[in-house]
Amino acid sequence: MDQHAQRHGARAARSHGTVEPEHGATAGPRALERAPGRAGMKERAKHIPATVTLPIITALAFGCFIVFRTHTAGIKGGPAMLYGLSGAVVSGALGLVVAHFQSTLITETRAAAYGVLFGCSLGWVYSLGGEAILKSCAFGFTMGAVMFVAALYVFRTHRTREPHGLHRPHHPHHRGVGGDRSRRLPVATH
Repeated sequence: MDQHAQRHGARAARSHGTVEPEHGATAGPRALERAPGRAGMKERAKHIPATVTLPIITALAFGCFIVFRTHTAGIKGGPAMLYGLSGAVVSGALGLVVAHFQSTLITETRAAAYGVLFGCSLGWVYSLGGEAILKSCAFGFTMGAVMFVAALYVFRTHRTREPHGLHRPHHPHHRGVGGDRSRRLPVATH
């Protein structure tokens, strides 16, 4: 059998040992398994929600940032990679938890959760550079407060995208003919 045919999982035509479609050469079972697998991966990738992909991508970027920060602080090789890996795993797990439960939180609590996660993460990375604990805590608190304000702004200005709907929906009261009289307070009598 032709080595090319063996590599690609096709059977060779019996006439002269080469793979030719007009002689009835078919793809072997390995090639058939690969095609649906690749197509299946594309289909599965389309169905992965953003609440899973964004925390994972952010955690990988955060891990790379940790490796960079520790490497510039003088920690070389394996320990820097270990810091990056552990930081990526922990921040990714916490990010997945926050993203999973964000639909059950009110706007302010959700913004606070993102602020705490961001502030603690950056404060810890800042301390890896050899900074004092108090300075790292102040930096983390400041960055957490900035993230809280930014998240609160985004959540409040994009209310229609919030999973639990508007924060404080206001129902207009129509006065006049045809208005909903059941929602109005009764007129005070003396």
